[in-house]
Amino acid sequence: MTQLSAIHTARIDSIATAALTVQTAGEGFFEITGDVARFLEKIKARDGLLLLYLKHTSASLVIQENADPDVQTDLVTALNRLAPADAAWIHDVEGPDDMPAHIKSMLNGVSLQIPVVAGKMELGTWQGIYVAEHRKRPHRRDVTLQFLGSCDPA
Repeated sequence: MTQLSAIHTARIDSIATAALTVQTAGEGFFEITGDVARFLEKIKARDGLLLLYLKHTSASLVIQENADPDVQTDLVTALNRLAPADAAWIHDVEGPDDMPAHIKSMLNGVSLQIPVVAGKMELGTWQGIYVAEHRKRPHRRDVTLQFLGSCDPA
């Protein structure tokens, strides 16, 4: 059985864009949920769609559990099993972890879209937004945040 909620409509009267720079410490997941929420607060977002785009090919954006850090540890392990550094990749100019990083980025993706209702992201209880760094060394990663929807007047 399925059930559709009441339908709410809103006009798109605003497009707000900002850049978020994330310093990673090497391979792992770096939560940016709070930074994204602050962006929505700053622009006084009401209802609309939030778009996130990562401008890199060796990292990715994911929505994952943010309650138990063991989840991120296990995800790194799983991704390393899918694309191990020692698989004799042809592309190795930037090091043995670069080609596996490109594969992991392709699997996870570099963009997300999240509905925003009454100024809040429609994330599940245990969901958080992460930059997944797939390289061993620290990197500076740039995420474009864009909101399309209605905002309260300034």
